[in-house]
Order: sequence, then C-alpha cells, then structure tokens
Amino acid sequence: MILRHTFTPLSNLRLAHLCGPADEHLRQIELALQVKISHRQEYFRVEGPKAAATRAMEVLQALYEMAARPLRPEQVQLLLASEVALAQDEDGALRLSTRRSDLKARTPNQSGYLQSIAGHDITFGIGPAGTGKTYLAVACAVDALERQAVQRIVLTRPAVEAGERLGFLPGDLTQKVDPYLRPLYDALYELMGFDRVQKAFERAQLEIAPLAFMRGRTLNNAFVILDEAQNTTPEQMKMFLTRIGFGSRAVVTGDVSQIDLPRGATSGLVDAERILRRVAGIAITHFTSADVVRHPLVARIVDAYDAQRKARA
Repeated sequence: MILRHTFTPLSNLRLAHLCGPADEHLRQIELALQVKISHRQEYFRVEGPKAAATRAMEVLQALYEMAARPLRPEQVQLLLASEVALAQDEDGALRLSTRRSDLKARTPNQSGYLQSIAGHDITFGIGPAGTGKTYLAVACAVDALERQAVQRIVLTRPAVEAGERLGFLPGDLTQKVDPYLRPLYDALYELMGFDRVQKAFERAQLEIAPLAFMRGRTLNNAFVILDEAQNTTPEQMKMFLTRIGFGSRAVVTGDVSQIDLPRGATSGLVDAERILRRVAGIAITHFTSADVVRHPLVARIVDAYDAQRKARA
C-alpha cells in the first residue's frame, strides 16, 4: 500500500527536525515498521503493508507536531514503542523477524497474545505448559530488538525449585542461577543463533537475571519478560511491574496450576490478575489445552489435571 501526505502549515524548520540529520529519524521509522519512506520538501510517501504504512504516517504526523525543536532518537523510539506494529503474511498471520522464518501464531489465542503484546505496554500470558507463552514472548522481544524498536532484552524469573530442594549449588553466581534460567537461554539460541546471542550479551543488548536482581532498577527502552511468574510473591510482582520505564514493554508469563511456593503463600501472578484486570494499558491472555503445541499427549495431560482439580474444588 502507498500513502501520501502533505504537511501543513509548511515549516522548513519542522521538516528538518522531523527528518533528522541525513534523514536519520526516517530511517529509524523504516527499520521499526518495515516500510519505505520517501519525501520531497513537504510531500511524503510511505510504502508498505497497510497497517504498517498507516502507523508510519501517524508517527510522522505526531513527530511533525513535536518538531518545533530538534528531535532526539529516543523521542522517535519512545513514540514507536507506544505501539509495536508486527508484520503480516499474505494470509494475515502475524510474522516475527527471527532466525525461524516459519514462526507465527498457530491458534487464535496465540494470535491474540501477539496482538496484545504489540498493542499494550504490559501483557500477561497465563496458561498451561506447552502453549507457547514464553517462546512467543521471547520471539517478540527478538523481533523488537532486530527492528531497533528497543535497545535491549531483559529476561528474568524467580529462582524457585519445582518441589525439590537442591541445596547450595557449586560455582560462581552465574553458574548458580544458570539452571533456573536455562529455558530462556534455549529459546534465545533457537531464535537468534548461538553466536548472535553471545555477541548480544557482549554488547549489553541481552541480560538474563534472577528476579531478586531487579529491585531498585528502572528499565528504559527495553523489552522485559518475567517467566514462571506464578512463583512470585505479590511483593515481588509489584516490584517487577514498577521497574518499567519509558519506551519499554513487559510480558509476564506463568501457569497458575504449577505454583511451587510454600503451601498457603499467595502467588503474585494470581494476585496481579485480580488487581490489574481493568487497568488501561494492560492485557491478559488466557491459554487452554487447545493452544498446546507440543506432543498431543500434553494437551490430554493438561485436561486430566484440570478435571481433577475442579473435582477437588
């Protein structure tokens, strides 16, 4: 689709600030939204998929109104991050820019989950194992980093054992927490490749840390994922959600049927779902066994446990 727009009232100063040095701001928008922008004086032309081209034109108009003074790249990025436009296939399925070219939503719930991540600053993905909650969230984070919509990815989870007490683990701090964070590493390696992941760590574009390390921080221009959130306390959940800074997006994933907290303790995920369900800017996606994309037997196992839990209730 091709959209054309003429900026009025004409201001050469605003046009210069809108485009940036050597059209830097226009190139930033092109990378983030996967469109082509050309212009001659006040006449602008945007070419790309309908949704992305429309979004690009909205961003250009908003920036023009802000351009009485020179614009900083951070301002452009913050405006772009307010709604991440995901690319679409010809059949309308959302497509993510990762190492896996075939990666896309396989169920309606997964598609809605991706749309929620694109359109909300904080998204909760709640459901059983195997529904793609964490994997799709990491894929969205990699996609945003590839398009320079964010400057870094921060992945975190609580260091809670699944019903076992492992005692004191050997090694330095990194080696002690690695077993808890291994699923996140696995997803990154598959979506980015081992070499790119290592380089991203060296450039501080990737960070993986236990949830306890998040206190006192403010995360700007970042894509932040909290995995296994059912094992957080309400205090930890509030602490995490209040770390979110300008230009950042957060995804919280968890399975409330697999809580490993001490008996009687309240899960921060359950508590947050109850408190935040009507807060603007927050989306909650619930997955079911119909969304399981692992072995078909996994869906039947999930259903059997659900039926047993309901019978006990």
